[in-house]
Amino acid sequence: MTHDSIAQYRGSTSVSVNHLSVELSRRTILDDISFVLNKGEFTALLGPNGTGKSTLLKAMTGELAAHGDIKLFNQPHQYWRSEDLARHLGVLPQSSTLSFNFISREVVSLGGIGLNIPNHQLEHLVANNMEKADVLHLADRPYPTLSGGEKQRVHFARVLTQLEQSGSNKVILLDEPTSALDLRHQHSTLALAKDLAKQGATVVAVLHDLNLAAQYADRLMILNQGKIIRDATPEDALKSDIIEQVYQHKVSVIPHPELGHPIVIAT
Repeated sequence: MTHDSIAQYRGSTSVSVNHLSVELSRRTILDDISFVLNKGEFTALLGPNGTGKSTLLKAMTGELAAHGDIKLFNQPHQYWRSEDLARHLGVLPQSSTLSFNFISREVVSLGGIGLNIPNHQLEHLVANNMEKADVLHLADRPYPTLSGGEKQRVHFARVLTQLEQSGSNKVILLDEPTSALDLRHQHSTLALAKDLAKQGATVVAVLHDLNLAAQYADRLMILNQGKIIRDATPEDALKSDIIEQVYQHKVSVIPHPELGHPIVIAT
């Protein structure tokens, strides 16, 4: 499939997952789950540790072998050429093993491999995406010297660069993107993800903070013991009985006094 042929797959559904199961070391991590993801939608994956959230992202990228059917823009995952897939699917992992002494700008520029644009245009694109991720001031810093949160934001800028030529046909998978971030950057990163969804991207983020998920995501998918037990808007998903069942902890749920979204309070 060529880059030009992607136009034929335009539509509201960007990803479809049918009867997906994953087993690791003879343990079922994901058990026969099905769902669709839509363009212009920000979905948060929630659930306790070890319930399969990161495994689901890895199965969607093809990193992990899985049983079932995964389609990206109506094309089975296995039929995508790697270079075409890279134009339309961007992944922000929990952590990076990059150990080369690149400066941050060079790391972000790695996302431009395959874009086939002039160097001056790539430099402008890299600077623009670093500004969006609030790492432009770190452009000349050696990547290994950055904090964990700074590295996360540098890689977010790399993902944005990688997907530059995908138009609205982009799927962005974020695995715990706020895990190493301070308060300000937790909100700015998720606000950027929300803006990308408003521009037509499909954004999926693994999150542990239920209140951040409720504030920024359009849709919450709650996993427990390898199954999706709730898939709904924040208002319909974050019910105290569901949260207590999943997390085994007593909570109260109240509306935010100004923004209106649910707030979960542990009691």
